[in-house]
Formats: sequence, structure tokens, C-alpha cells
Amino acid sequence: MVAGASSAIGGPIGRHASAARSWWSPVRILLVMAILASAIGAAIDTPCSTKAWGDGYEIFSRGCYSDIPLLYTGRGLDEGVVPYVEDPATTGDEEVEYPVLTGAVMYLTALPISDDWSDATRTRAYYAVNAILIALLFAVAVWATALTVRRRPWDAAMVAVAPGMVLAATVNWDLWAVAATSLALLAWARRYPVLAGLLIGLGASFKFYPLLVLGPLLVLCLRAGRLRYWFLTFGAAGVMWLAANVPIMLARFDGWARFYRFSSERGADYGSPWLVARDAFSFDPPIDQLNLWATGVFFTLCLAIGLLILAAPRRPRLHQVVFLTVAAFAITNKVYSPQFVVWLIPLAVLARPRWRDFLWWQAAQVVYFFAVWFFIIGAATPEKGLPDTYYWAAIGLHVAATVAFGGLVVRDVLRPEHDPVRSSLGEDDPGGGVLDGAPDRFALRRASRGVAEGARHDVVVVHGRHSH
Repeated sequence: MVAGASSAIGGPIGRHASAARSWWSPVRILLVMAILASAIGAAIDTPCSTKAWGDGYEIFSRGCYSDIPLLYTGRGLDEGVVPYVEDPATTGDEEVEYPVLTGAVMYLTALPISDDWSDATRTRAYYAVNAILIALLFAVAVWATALTVRRRPWDAAMVAVAPGMVLAATVNWDLWAVAATSLALLAWARRYPVLAGLLIGLGASFKFYPLLVLGPLLVLCLRAGRLRYWFLTFGAAGVMWLAANVPIMLARFDGWARFYRFSSERGADYGSPWLVARDAFSFDPPIDQLNLWATGVFFTLCLAIGLLILAAPRRPRLHQVVFLTVAAFAITNKVYSPQFVVWLIPLAVLARPRWRDFLWWQAAQVVYFFAVWFFIIGAATPEKGLPDTYYWAAIGLHVAATVAFGGLVVRDVLRPEHDPVRSSLGEDDPGGGVLDGAPDRFALRRASRGVAEGARHDVVVVHGRHSH
């Protein structure tokens, strides 16, 4: 698809072209694509920026809503309140409800804003500073994705032009965690497990989800007999997370714990199947029971993914099972914020780089992105908003699309000949680091008829270190 589109600038480089004449490497072209995508996102946000996000209707109807300018004033950042350490109740504001490094970014990007400017100018400037940093982080995520699987750099074009990235990158500060996770996967692919762990711990101090990488990585390392590398990664992640969190815990524990209290106390919220279960089917258990339901379903899916890793006829690629795990977390969570899609985009591209499947999944995400804003409009102005039933359908669509994409990934695991990466490169796990080409040390395998030395029946074989 990318090669075909390149006809507008002369087509792909020829087989006999001189490398010295080709300054436009794939990575450089991808970075330009990412910059253009960020520019399109900025243009979409122009109606909101012009009015400093002061028009409550337009920020939703134009699809340019962002937490960034609203939390600038809503969390006391415009008054110099230090997140976590100071109690914003003294100014009538609320506590920051994010992990500590997100709060640090929120505070530090407010420092250059002059008190002499008008409120509207300060809000626009704060958003602009963060939007520029997010554009750079977006480029970093594209760069890391392009280099993770060496011989397939063009797959990262899907990240660069993803509609979900264009629309949702500046809704919140999630790109900090996305960039850290993308760099962690690149570090693992280059066989730097300690660096990968440090980046996972860093990312988890922005948002929780990067920690989910460690689960499927553990089971893969168990199957491959590479547990030593997993412990290095896990230990480095723990050290980095503690280094970022302990100082704030010691300074003011209540402020640090706000994120965890908020996550446990919130009910079924926007985008979640639990909201549909509550509003459409009257399934409304107390919060503690809802937490058990959501956690139980997620861990059940994690158990299924773990069994898939151990029982697949060929050890899955790392990116396949990382996508499945993060997607399971996203669709079983009590909330699916519109920006959560940016978590999944780089992982989906690494798991199954097929344009057709990626674009229809993205189309479903775009439908949900606009549906949630018009549903919020309907809460205040029913005649202009989206009815409940249509919003429930949009939730069902984005969940079903993610499940369907995950189903294709599962099929690729069970039938590796369908895996676009393995079938094109002929390699075991490009991007898998120490897992690439590693022999199985422990696996649950179903040997097909005639494979296990003339066996006449399907059997389950447990492969240990000394088994044959």
C-alpha cells in the first residue's frame, strides 16, 4: 500500500539505484508522515483552540476535546499548585488522578506559561507546549516501531497515519507511556533486557498499562528457558518504578495514592461494556463487586493467553501476545477513554501488520471516538446528542472490532503460516530479542496425527528440558 502511494513522488526506489543518492530512507519518510499526521491533528483542534476550549458544545461536536487545557485550570496548575505534594483543595481544585510522572509533566509544562498573559492565552499556550511534546513522542513511537522488526520498517506507516492517533493523541498525556513502551520493545528486540525493564518502569509511571508487557513476556521466557532475562527486565522495571514513585510517596502519600483510589472507586464509565451492562441490562453491582467482576474477567483472559503461549504449535511472537494482553485489559476495564486506542495502535501493527485488517479496526475506533462526544452532548441537550441505544451500539462496535482483530492474531498464533511477519521473513520471532530462535524448554503441545512418531491419536505432550 505504501509502495503504491509512493507513485505520487516517483514510485519506490529501483533495485539498481545507488544507495548514496537515496537520502530518503524509510525511517525518515515515516518521521515526515508522523509530523504531517500531528499537523492534521492540530488543524482538527483549531476550533477548540480558537475559543480556548471555552465552548462546551463545540469541543465535543467538533471532536477536538482535550483533557490538557481543562485540567490546566481544573487541577490548580494555572495557580502553581505542585501535584501530589500540595493539596489543591486550598484553591478549590481537585487532586491529580494520574501516576506520578504524568503529574510531573503536567506541572513542568505549566512553568513556562507567563502570569502576565490572559487566561485564554495561557490555556492555549499550555496546550501548545504539550501538543508539541506529544508530536515528538508520536515520532519517537513511529521510529521505535519501524526499527523493532528490522526488515519490515514500512509497517510503522500504519502507526504514522492511524486515524486513532490523529484524533486522540492530544486528548490526554498517554503518548508519554506509548513512546516509553515502544522504546522498551525496541530495547528488548536488540537484546537489552535491563534497558527494556527501565523503560517499562518509566512508562508505568506515566500510565499503568506498560506493566502488562511483563505478563506474557514471563510465559514466553518460561517456554523458551530464558527466565534469567525476564528477571533482569522485571528487576529493572521495579527499580525504575520505585525511583519515580517513592519520593512522592514519602512527600505526601495521600496525593500519590489518589490515582489508585480513583481507579478502585470509579464505577462503570464511558466506553466500557460494564456501562452497557448497567444501563441496558440493569447489571449494577456495588463498586467492590464490580471491581471483582472486571478483574476476574481480565485475569481469565490472561490465563487463556498464557495457555495459548504454552500450547501453541509454535511459540508465539512477543508482540502478538502483548497486543492480546493489553487489548484484554482495555476492553474489560471499567472505562474505555477515547485515547486508549493509542495504547493499542503500535502493538496491533507489530502483532498483525495487514493494512486491510488494521483499517477496518481503526474505522470502528473512529466511529466510537465521535459517538462518545455526541453522547456527552446528549446528556445536556438530548435533541442534539446521541441516544443511549446508539451509544451502546458504538461501544459494542469498538469492542467487537478489537475482539475480531485479536481473533486474527490468535489464528496467526495457532496457524503460523497466516502470520504476516513470519510468512514474509521466514524467521522465528524478529523483534523477540533473546526469544528469537530459542528452543522450547517447556510447552504444552497437541501433536497432530502421524507427527509423534507414528502415533494414531492426538496426544498432549509436556515438553521439559530433557524431553524429546
